Amino acid sequence: MRTDILSQLQHEIYTRCQRSTNRFGMGCYYHIEAVVKNAEVLALKYGADKEIVTIAAWLHDIASITDYSLYENHHIYGAQMASDILTELDYDNTKISLVQKCIQNHRGSICNEKNSIEEICVADADAISHFDSIPSLLYLAYSERKMNIEEGIQFVRGKLDRSFNKLSPQSKVFYQDKYIQVMNVLR
Repeated sequence: MRTDILSQLQHEIYTRCQRSTNRFGMGCYYHIEAVVKNAEVLALKYGADKEIVTIAAWLHDIASITDYSLYENHHIYGAQMASDILTELDYDNTKISLVQKCIQNHRGSICNEKNSIEEICVADADAISHFDSIPSLLYLAYSERKMNIEEGIQFVRGKLDRSFNKLSPQSKVFYQDKYIQVMNVLR
C-alpha cells in the first residue's frame, strides 16, 4: 500500500477540515477518520482492494469540506478533485478511476448502483460511520438545532436508522450487533 500517498491525503483532509470555510468543522474530520477505519475493516472482510478503499474513504467528502456550495453534488465534484490530487501525486490512472467510482457512488441517499466490492465498502463505511459519531450527532441535535432531550434522541435514532438501512445486505448482518447496542443506549 502506498503509505506516502495515504499520509499526504490524511494531512490534506485534516488541513481542509481546519479551514474557516469548512462549514462542517472538525467533526467532519472525525467522520472521515471513522469512514477510513470502517472501510479498511470491510475491505479485509470482503476481500476488496484495501488501497483503493482507503484512498477513496479519505477523499469521499473532499468537495464538501472544500466548498459547501458543492455539497449537493459532492460525490461528483469530489471524484474530479480526487483525480486531480491523485494525478499530482503520480498515482496510477487505472486506480484513480476505481477511486473515483467509489467516491461517485458512496452516498446512500443517491441510489447509484455499486458495481464493485470497493464501492460497497466505501458506501457502507460512510453509512456506518454515524454509529462512531454519536457525540457529534447529539451536539448537532442539542446545540446546533436547539432540540429538547426527546426531540434530540428521536433525531439521532432516525439518522442511525436511515444509515443502517442504507447498508448492503452483507454489512447489515455484520453490523447488526453494533446497531442494536447503540439503539438500546438511545432508548
